[in-house]
Formats: sequence, C-alpha cells, structure tokens
Amino acid sequence: MKTFLPKVDVQRRKWRVIDAQGAVLGRLAVQVADALRGKDKPTFTMHLDAGDFVVVVNAEKIVLTGKKETDKEYMTYSGWKGGEKYRTVSDVRRDHPERLVTHAVKGMLPKNRLGRQLITKLKVYTGPNHPHTAQTPAAMAYVG
Repeated sequence: MKTFLPKVDVQRRKWRVIDAQGAVLGRLAVQVADALRGKDKPTFTMHLDAGDFVVVVNAEKIVLTGKKETDKEYMTYSGWKGGEKYRTVSDVRRDHPERLVTHAVKGMLPKNRLGRQLITKLKVYTGPNHPHTAQTPAAMAYVG
C-alpha cells in the first residue's frame, strides 16, 4: 500500500476570521497555528503547507493570565554591543498590539522554511475591520 500524499491546491485554501476580543493569548495562538498548518484537516501532512489563511481582528483586546501584563518581557537585539532592548507586554500592547498575536503564533510554528512560509498567511488587525472581505472569510470559533 502506498502512502497518501495530498496535492496542495493553492486555489482551495480558505480564509478564516477569528475575533480575539476576550481571548487568552496562548489558547488563541494554538488554534491559529493549527489552522495555518492544516492540523485541523484530515489530510494533514507534516512537511506540506495545506493550511488556510487566518485573519485575527481586535488584537488589542486580547487577555493574558496572571501577572504577564507587567512581568513578561519581549527582547530584541540589534546586532551591536549593548543593543538588547526589553519591552513589557503593556508597552508592546500600547504601540503595536498585533505583534503580541504574531509573536505567539510564530513561536508555535516550525523553525524552518515551512514555518516562514506559514506565517505569511497570518493577518492580524487592531479593531473589528479588515481589508479581506473580498475573500469571504468564514468565522472561526474561539474555543477557550
């Protein structure tokens, strides 16, 4: 018996939209990462990009549990000596709230070419509006 390998049809990819209002960041990121990879489909294959496009709206209204709002820090490094910068979650939420979701989802994807390709299918927006209405995205339910 041969191993079944699904053909990846780029035209068949669906668009999904999920509302992040009141959602816990980690739980939302797991569901988004699974949809990007296609793990929620019966034809999931580890080394293929068979997932859907995901649009996340209301990213500024995401919830973190415990003391993460003040204690969790994101580090960036410029490449120069002393070029480390640390920012708390409240700083990131104030300036670029969509980066909270993007960073959490990116950490749950593979660290290779496939992961870099998958993260391009994630679209995160602050507020309830997004420019992808022409793709008629289906509503994705947050289970949390």
